[in-house]
Amino acid sequence: MVRIKRGTLSLKKRRSLLKKTKGYRWGRSTKERQAREALLHAGNHAFAHRRKKKGDFRRLWNIRINAALRQHNMSYSAFIHTLKREKIDLDRKVLSEIAQKYPDIFNRIAESHKQ
Repeated sequence: MVRIKRGTLSLKKRRSLLKKTKGYRWGRSTKERQAREALLHAGNHAFAHRRKKKGDFRRLWNIRINAALRQHNMSYSAFIHTLKREKIDLDRKVLSEIAQKYPDIFNRIAESHKQ
């Protein structure tokens, strides 16, 4: 039976691992054990924060809409309530983009939905 030396596979695995941790600080980019642990933690954070990012954006949109509405002496909650009551299906992302890029159009929307 032929003897199989496994040095090439180990080296390939080590090189690919260290290539993924390029740019990490201190031993995490050069030492195999620390690099593997750093990658595991990075993967966990990436997974969790992909979901967290959605909430962060929703909060940002709410703040932008509220800031635009304050110029018309309206509150964010009252505005959203009137939109829902009148069954207008503009989501917060679109409303914040309109408020930011097209303020004159947003002014017309806000004025038409004042209580």
